[in-house]
Amino acid sequence: MRGGIDLGGTKIQAVVIDADGTVRGEARHPTPTTGGPPDVARAMEDALREAVSAAGVKPEQLTGVGIGSPGDVDQQTGVVSGARNLPGWEGSFPLGEVLSNALGIETRLGNDVQVAVEGEHLLGAGKPYDSLLGVWWGTGVGGGIILEGRPWTGRGAAGEIGHTVVKRNGARCPCGRRGCLEAYAGRAAMEAKAHREHTKGIETDIFKIMKKRGKDRLTSSVWDHALRERDPLAESLIRRAVRYLGTGIASAVNLLDVEAVLLGGGLGSRFGDRYLDDLRGEMHKHLFVADSPPHLEVASLGDLDGAIGAALLVLKG
Repeated sequence: MRGGIDLGGTKIQAVVIDADGTVRGEARHPTPTTGGPPDVARAMEDALREAVSAAGVKPEQLTGVGIGSPGDVDQQTGVVSGARNLPGWEGSFPLGEVLSNALGIETRLGNDVQVAVEGEHLLGAGKPYDSLLGVWWGTGVGGGIILEGRPWTGRGAAGEIGHTVVKRNGARCPCGRRGCLEAYAGRAAMEAKAHREHTKGIETDIFKIMKKRGKDRLTSSVWDHALRERDPLAESLIRRAVRYLGTGIASAVNLLDVEAVLLGGGLGSRFGDRYLDDLRGEMHKHLFVADSPPHLEVASLGDLDGAIGAALLVLKG
């Protein structure tokens, strides 16, 4: 059995899978909003221990643990740098070493979206395709690439579709630059925009819904409830996100000419089916070869895709 941990901006998902890729135990904890990398690492340890317990085994019985993390991930050293969607993580932190010592087992790290895309390619919606682009729409907007049946990571940072520029000198992105796709479609950026609009006097119930549901962030479930109640600001910001997602994805497709695009992530998994036609229409406006678009599908492994993909990193040992 192998463990997998998906470290996200709002949640930490842990799984234990067997040799066939079947999930034998899982646990989900909220990602800390305060503190720093050590606090996040402790929450990750707690989530994995709970998943291991649910699987009926002990941590030392696992072959290893794979970790999918945002930020700049050094797979050789296990150091994660610049994970700005996590509390106090502007610098570098030896996440792999810390978790290996805490759990007493080997860990392997990869980029969170890339490992999720690899999981979909091996076990999910990406199985039929030799080339695909995964776009994970969540707290940020991440990407992963499969070319000729193999992961393509470039020099280590390939797939960062969220930081492709969709509007020159546009909105400020959480990364500090302007005009990135993530500045328009990332959940954190959308939440910041909602706060600014509400402060200006734009009417919305989205923050009332957030408090009513006991949340301290505009999670995907909060957005879902706001859309079901036809909140005008929520509808406007989601439409804006879909419009820019279509622009960014089309540009990436024009460059890579992949067979398929998979939409995943917290928002992507929740809203993908609902907005797939709208997204396809926005993409079509910008595709160079518009009469032969790639297949556009929602990732099929759901909320567990990142954790399952992370667990598969252990196979690469």
